[in-house]
Amino acid sequence: MASGTTTPPPPAKLPRIVAAGLIGTTIEWYDFFLYGSAAALVFNKLFFPDSDPLVGTLLSFLTYAVGFAARPLGALVFGHYGDRLGRKRLLVLSLLLMGGATFAIGLLPTHATVGGAAPVLLTLLRLVQGFALGGEWGGAVLLVSEHGDARRRGFWASWPQTGAPAGQLLATGVLSLLTARLSDDAFVSWGWRIPFLLSGVLVLVGLWVRLSVDESPVFREALARAEARRAAGASERPPLVSVLRHHWREVLVAMGARMAENISYYVITAFILVYATTTTGVSSQTALNAVLIGSAVHFAVIPAWGALSDRVGRRPVYLLGAAGIGLWMFPFFALVDTGRFGCLVLAVTVGLVLHGAMYAPQAAFFAEMFATRMRYSGASVGAQFASVAAGAPAPLIATALLSDYGSSTPIALYVIAAALLTLVSVAVARETRRRDLADDGAEHVTAGSRADAHTG
Repeated sequence: MASGTTTPPPPAKLPRIVAAGLIGTTIEWYDFFLYGSAAALVFNKLFFPDSDPLVGTLLSFLTYAVGFAARPLGALVFGHYGDRLGRKRLLVLSLLLMGGATFAIGLLPTHATVGGAAPVLLTLLRLVQGFALGGEWGGAVLLVSEHGDARRRGFWASWPQTGAPAGQLLATGVLSLLTARLSDDAFVSWGWRIPFLLSGVLVLVGLWVRLSVDESPVFREALARAEARRAAGASERPPLVSVLRHHWREVLVAMGARMAENISYYVITAFILVYATTTTGVSSQTALNAVLIGSAVHFAVIPAWGALSDRVGRRPVYLLGAAGIGLWMFPFFALVDTGRFGCLVLAVTVGLVLHGAMYAPQAAFFAEMFATRMRYSGASVGAQFASVAAGAPAPLIATALLSDYGSSTPIALYVIAAALLTLVSVAVARETRRRDLADDGAEHVTAGSRADAHTG
């Protein structure tokens, strides 16, 4: 692809476009992380009450992991139709699905009321959450990436990425407030439902913002060219087929790049709620407050890392984050083991700052790997299939390692191994900074093209 030549939107429109990406991802990550925090704190008591406490936590995290299993399916479906119909329509649908499932969780009867049906219903709603989030990420980062210019694409595309810490901040903040104001019995009885029901209000705000923005101009131009080709008698294959045929290396790079980023994030923000409360004896309120502070710093540094990737490239920033997170794991657990609040905050905050160095350039990096007519599919498949092997089992594996060994050392080694895999994946990738997103990949998506003669 050539140097970036896409025309940026008028300056007045870009903040609205960024806001549409940010508010939607914030709401969807709020919903997703809220479940993870609740799984660590109360779901073992409410939906798996007959189990040993640590086994109940494992079962709670298993339903948490189910959401990740649905994310690749969401990536496939949303990617296909997002590349065919546009980014905006699919983003509206993903928001409705996620918000509706989260609101419904807040209304669920518990095991005490309906017995074994309760965890089944919880699991089904978690599947809907995962399906929606699998389609959300790719569309949100592409909507911003395809509106911006190549010179500052890393910075602007990193803003939807701040939806993750913003959602974490919002979810953890609401839970922290409730656990501080309510007794343990009141929170377990009914207080846990409040944050889930709040999702309904947040979705209405998100829809209002998302419906006000235009479709990506890069996609509109690519769609017009595709329609002209169809009028001339040409046909297009499904976007996923084109991705796997011509961009399988980029998909593997994206999957490898996500391993350290995804695993470290869920160890630092979800598993830490279990580890800190069961091993060091700190209260759940203290652990939540540490994650709250770390998430606020995480939110602030992501745009800075994105801007740096515009200056020095996506790969150097990503490599710095992967190496840093691997080196930080032993100090991380040593600080948490002290049981002191200041050390806990330092451990989480530094970990999330290093995570941000991977997460910030990821949006532009993945978007720049693929042509327009297969970009939603390529970026989503690469990102979400990795989540099944990375983020989904991370709290489960960490909890099981803690149960088997009673030590943080195997958990630290687990994250370090993921960091090494990410370092290799990103090191062999091509630098993508300044690539032109207007390339629609016509030679790869049109059936019977000359590209087939050379590759088939």
